[in-house]
Amino acid sequence: MKKISTILVLLTCVVVSGCNKSHQINGSSMKSVNRSMASIKERLPLDQRIEYEVSFWTLRDELKDNKAFLDAVDGKTPEQMIETGRQLFNKRKAAGQPEYEQFDSWEQMIAQYSQERIDQNRKRSLDDRDKKYPHRVDYKMHAM
Repeated sequence: MKKISTILVLLTCVVVSGCNKSHQINGSSMKSVNRSMASIKERLPLDQRIEYEVSFWTLRDELKDNKAFLDAVDGKTPEQMIETGRQLFNKRKAAGQPEYEQFDSWEQMIAQYSQERIDQNRKRSLDDRDKKYPHRVDYKMHAM
């Protein structure tokens, strides 16, 4: 009985320590970075998703070298990524980069990108079958 409880405690410790970094980017390879970035993004509240995504890709644009990028993102939390994005925005705006001159602040840029994302989702066209049979869903089951 003692062995079982010891094994159970060790197993619990391993599981807890393995799950501990689930809110951090794994920078061991580009594949793991993309996987962890997507996983983290899906768990964020909607209002932080775009900030996180913009920050991530802004940093990627800044650091073209894969090794430098992996080192920069490894272990970062969403909050740290967003802060990095904010800093890059301020740096680029101060440098006078044309694509940033249209925005007064980071918040304004994120608000505009959020609105564009909302508008994109609204513009999705309906399937022809949705127009012809608006209350039928049986054809959707066959498509899967």
